[in-house]
Amino acid sequence: MQDVDVDSAARETGSKAARKIRQDGQVPCVLYSRNTDATPFQMPALQLKRIAFSRQMQRVNVEVNDDSWDCILKDYELHPVSDEPLHADFQVLEEGQELALTVPLRYVGTPFGQQEGGDTQYLLDKIEIACEPSDIPEHVEVNVEDLDIGDSLHVYDLEADGLTFRTAPQQTLVTVVAPFVEPTEEEVVEEEVLEEDELAEEGERADTEEGEAPDAEPTDEEEGDFEEDSSIIFYMIPSAVLRPNDRRRTARLAASSVVDGPPSSLSTRS
Repeated sequence: MQDVDVDSAARETGSKAARKIRQDGQVPCVLYSRNTDATPFQMPALQLKRIAFSRQMQRVNVEVNDDSWDCILKDYELHPVSDEPLHADFQVLEEGQELALTVPLRYVGTPFGQQEGGDTQYLLDKIEIACEPSDIPEHVEVNVEDLDIGDSLHVYDLEADGLTFRTAPQQTLVTVVAPFVEPTEEEVVEEEVLEEDELAEEGERADTEEGEAPDAEPTDEEEGDFEEDSSIIFYMIPSAVLRPNDRRRTARLAASSVVDGPPSSLSTRS
């Protein structure tokens, strides 16, 4: 693991002091460990960015008030707009004490499937591990040369002495997929014809189902209207052939038949 010396110095705490430190091009930091009290210090923003954005794990040598520690950058905060560092945490390395950290992944080689026209997709560029300080690697190497089209590598495929991988074992690291082939004009036309045929078949099937639907039966209301109309029509007798008394009698019979039903007989006199 590469060693890096930084221009560190003790600093004052508090939000007002932190703003002043940032205005001077420095970053407020904190150093901590299980056996050491938290130690505030400051360092140049440019040096911190080089460490934070490096593709390799680095051991940072911090010196404050004649005390020095070997540390790793544990965490840092960036401004949401300018990406300038706002704060950083450093963890002291203590022999015999396991620590958890995130290290970069380095992919080695060109997949065989990519040489055959496949597309290589790298899904992870860092991985979380646990190890002792003496086993901290600069990066974790992943060989991808034997990957064919359709092959993938996962966290459970990795092997490294002295390391425990804390990232989910099922997490995919890299995969080689088949290349995208643009369909020809003939294939596009053929697909459109098939879709039109399927739509036509569905339309014919729907028309057939509608044609087989049974005729609706007349409702009770419709039947009642028919019976009432027929009873009235049954008693429509031309008034010209009836005498005055017969007309009154016929009218009474017609009125009563609507309620009681048709009479058994109806006589007229000439």
